[in-house]
Amino acid sequence: MAEGFVRRADIRRIAAITCIAGLASGFVANTEARVTRIVFGPATYPYGTTLFDGVGLYEQLDGTAYGEIDPEDPLNKVIQDIKLAPRNARGMVEYSTVVSILKPADMSHSNRAMLLEIVNRGNKLNPGFYNVGTSSTSAGDGFLEIQGFTLVWAGWQADLVSPPAPKPPLITMSAPIAHHRHGGTITGKVRSEFILKNPAPSQPILADSSSNTPGYASVTTINSHDTLTMRVHQNDPRMVIQQSDWSYGDCTSTPFPGVPNPRMVCLKNGFDTNHIYELVYTARDPIVMGLGLAALRDVGTFLRHESKDDVGTPNPLAGEIQWSLLNGISQSGRLLRTFLQLGFNRDEQLRQVFDGMQPHIGSVRNYINVRFSQPGRLAGTQHTEKQYPGPEGPLTYGRSFDPFTGEEGGLLDRCEETHTCPKIVHTMSDIEYWEASGAFDTVDPSGTHDLDLPANVRIYQFSSTQHGGFSPAAPLPASAPTGCEQRPNANSYTYNIRALLVALLNWVSKDVEPPPSRYSSLAAGTLVRPERVAFPSIPGVTGPTGIWNTRLVYRRGERYDASDVSGVISIEPPKARAEYPTLLPQVDVDGNDLDGLRSLTLMVPLGTYTGWNVRVEGFSKGDACDLTGGYIPFAATKALRERSGDPRLSLEERYGNLASYMTRVSAAAASLVNQRYLLQADASVAAGFAFMRAGEAGLTAQPTAP
Repeated sequence: MAEGFVRRADIRRIAAITCIAGLASGFVANTEARVTRIVFGPATYPYGTTLFDGVGLYEQLDGTAYGEIDPEDPLNKVIQDIKLAPRNARGMVEYSTVVSILKPADMSHSNRAMLLEIVNRGNKLNPGFYNVGTSSTSAGDGFLEIQGFTLVWAGWQADLVSPPAPKPPLITMSAPIAHHRHGGTITGKVRSEFILKNPAPSQPILADSSSNTPGYASVTTINSHDTLTMRVHQNDPRMVIQQSDWSYGDCTSTPFPGVPNPRMVCLKNGFDTNHIYELVYTARDPIVMGLGLAALRDVGTFLRHESKDDVGTPNPLAGEIQWSLLNGISQSGRLLRTFLQLGFNRDEQLRQVFDGMQPHIGSVRNYINVRFSQPGRLAGTQHTEKQYPGPEGPLTYGRSFDPFTGEEGGLLDRCEETHTCPKIVHTMSDIEYWEASGAFDTVDPSGTHDLDLPANVRIYQFSSTQHGGFSPAAPLPASAPTGCEQRPNANSYTYNIRALLVALLNWVSKDVEPPPSRYSSLAAGTLVRPERVAFPSIPGVTGPTGIWNTRLVYRRGERYDASDVSGVISIEPPKARAEYPTLLPQVDVDGNDLDGLRSLTLMVPLGTYTGWNVRVEGFSKGDACDLTGGYIPFAATKALRERSGDPRLSLEERYGNLASYMTRVSAAAASLVNQRYLLQADASVAAGFAFMRAGEAGLTAQPTAP
């Protein structure tokens, strides 16, 4: 059980005691976790004098929030190592976080809704994720601004370092280092797994997916007690590299063993692109990383509820926010689910922090609340970083029983106990099924039956899409990404997720039910075991046999609590105990998903759009290109199709010409608008982009026989 873990059954009792105590004394104790001071610089105008329809000018405020939490408060004890963090004179644990606000200059024109984005590795993805055509100086089509949202970002990942200028600074936070009770240094075992896109003589100790993170330093530059291994595929046996052939050093400009560096690893003959490398070493000075969850809670509740900080600085949003939304994308979508499950949607004054949440492409959880956490890591993909924490159960929002662990639970357990559950619009791509156990957000852990969703949850599978999406304004991809066989997936879900964000706001603010959930299911026969996926045999296409990720139960040590993804890991690499079943979306004769929310592109397809792609020679051939989907175009004409042996009908056979194609696009757009999966304001623009891509794919204006 994790250190400081609060049992779910105790939450209601704690809430009741706290509430009664507050009522008896006539006030709430002033030791609550809170933002004590917030400092902003002068307003800036990132879009210059651009005026957004109905809203006007947008201004940006950048600053820092300083906060503190009570480590003795029962609701904060879930934070790993909080009792080992240094305290100030009031016995509180302090932190600071970067805060950025993009808001209407005249708040009377706002929609009264705050959208706080959990940043991804310190990077703002909003508004560019929702706005089409956004750049550093342009809001693109200004979707979020025209809606009138107040956009907020706050740091939560305390192991980030901003890159040097001219790159923009990251949204970071500062959290203390844990020490033993008498001040001694804490050490522990850490595992770092990495792959390379290009050969290199040395690598940062944390490497690939955790960019801008220096990583935990080795306790020494002597490697005699540590292990570096290599393997081609994730499940291959680990081959130990002799300690004389690697060092803790930087060999970028100095030959092996390089310049000694406890945060760099040098390999005598260099690292290549065909192997997974894994270092297991002893690190020191763990950051109390779970404080990032408290920072999001405290900044969110301060901006929504408070008028000023402890020294009298006004809250720039005071009195202006009526509804509060939280969104997270990929890494931060997983973090959002952790935030919810660990009970952080309730502040210390018993108030609900966020009314609505939109976790996107985050089907599992983030392991921020672990000693020596590496929250920038992936959480279970097929080729690399498969064994990191995050895919542990529960994955379902409602309660489910896990026969592989013998435990029962759900992500809403804590917020249901304290009556602070938000309305949730959960969205995911096809890759979450292939790489990140997405089926088990809606199916019981045994894989035998669909589960009913809680009344406050909607789930939408963006059919046949890839993890990071695709811009609807982008041209069709002309080539495959480095190391992958097929071009990236060109099926955009941008316009669908825009409609669902509006649906979430209407659900929260007007109690208007969102459109029905859409996802593959066992009952419909559209969620099946891998061997039953009926993908067609297409010339030049490898897969998808064997490239799906499997979800395992691991043993990580006695002080690790898998149900909360919290605690102390002592077994590295972890020991596999059991394997869950795998379930994947069934496809049609073209290889496109049968079920889920089918986009305009998928309703009138120009090719096959997959939630997987295959690695090529020199890059662990045959494994998945993690998080990258594929686009396999239809032949332009029947003659070209027959010449290549492609079983899929050509564009000519399907649509005849551009005019016929556009008739079908218009009908598809009208259907999506009618079902509320596409906004009426987006329909004609989306259809225009479809016309553009059809021309690129080879459809012509000349009439031909279908």
